[in-house]
Order: sequence, then C-alpha cells, then structure tokens
Amino acid sequence: MLRHLLSGIQFLTIVPCGRTSTFDAGRTTPFFPVVGLVIGLLLATIDYAAAFFWERSAIAVIDVLVLVLISGALHLDGLADTADGLYGQRTPDRALEIMKDSRIGSIGMVAVTCCLAVKWAGLHGLQSDRFFWLLLVPAFARASILFGTRLLPYGRPNGTGHPFFQRPLRLVDFWGVLLLFSLALLLTGWHAALAAAAFALLVAAVLVYYRLKINCITGDMLGAMVEICEAGLFLFLSAIRGAI
Repeated sequence: MLRHLLSGIQFLTIVPCGRTSTFDAGRTTPFFPVVGLVIGLLLATIDYAAAFFWERSAIAVIDVLVLVLISGALHLDGLADTADGLYGQRTPDRALEIMKDSRIGSIGMVAVTCCLAVKWAGLHGLQSDRFFWLLLVPAFARASILFGTRLLPYGRPNGTGHPFFQRPLRLVDFWGVLLLFSLALLLTGWHAALAAAAFALLVAAVLVYYRLKINCITGDMLGAMVEICEAGLFLFLSAIRGAI
C-alpha cells in the first residue's frame, strides 16, 4: 500500500521518494487523491508561512508557482497539448496527432496563461477556510483522473498512458475519492457539498466535451482536466466566499 502511494507521489510530483519497485499504474491510480492531499498540505503550509511576509496578491503568485513546480508542470504540459489538439474543427486522428507533437502552439500558450490567471484570481480571493481548501482542492483535481480513466476509452493503444487503462478501475478503487469527500465534510462542514457539486460539474463538463470532440481520452487530456478542475474550484470557492 505504501509502495503504491510512493509511486503515485513520484509520478505526479518532483518530490524524491527513493527507489520503488516496478510501477503498477492500475494499483497506483487509486492513490492519486491522497497524493493530492500531500501536495495540498505542502501548498497550505507554504501559504500560511508566506502570510507573515507578503500581502495577499504576492502570496497568490507564490501559491501558483508552488503548484507548477511541485508537479514539474506535468499537467500544464497536458493542458497545452490538449488545447492545441482539440481547438477548431479537426478529425479525432488529426487532434491526437497534434497532441503528440512536443511543440507548444499559440492556443496551448493561451490556455496555460488563462489557467494560471484563473488560479491566481481564485487563490487571491479565497478567504473562508483558506488553509483547508488549499489542502483539499489539489486532491479534488487529481481525483478527477480516476473518473477520466474509468469513463472514457484510451485514445492511443501504444501510448505512454496505456498502462493506466489496462486494468479497469472498479468501484472499490474509488476509496480515495470517498476519503477525500469525508475529509472535506469533516473540515468544512456542509460547504463540502458545494465543492463536491462544483467538482462533479467540472468533471462532467470536461468529459462530455472530450466525448463529443474525439470520443476518447489521453494522458494529456487527463492532465488538462486536472488543471481545469484545480483552477475552476479555486475560482468557485473564492466567488462564494461571502456565502460560506
């Protein structure tokens, strides 16, 4: 169990965890929400410490940088490739071909810039239960990967993300999502229901869009969904700060 958690941390972050045995994608994926909590704990701690030295707008910049650096820009790269591939009226094969290209296009650059700007706005405006949401939102975002791998077929049989789809996720593999929702409920009370609803809408919207565009998903598209959920949740939670 610890081995799969460490594998997940190594895969989704730049945090060194020593050597682990052979990477088992199917058994590691259920731990992604827990990996998100590790990322969130680091983010929340740095945010708390930064508050002693800087004002809110500067702290929001630091938070955005932490999220980018801790993941090695892994998901942002996926967002850029996905935006380049899915923008416009392209055939599924052509979209997949463009996403495979390592070069970033103008649409990808715009998507990354907008995503970072939305995160900054959300982090700047986040007030109520700030420490708790900084802990939880990265976990919600990475929990979206489980739904993506479960609900859409993989688009590249020989792609690097294929191991994550070889073993279909079962309902029991969503224990990390249940743990996350339970923790959110414990820390934020009924406000967790608002976050859960926003999360569900974001995931559903992204997956429906993917299905309509190319009827499959790739590793890049999973990364894009992580970024969209993270930015969207931060913005949503900051927008309703008066209500919560």
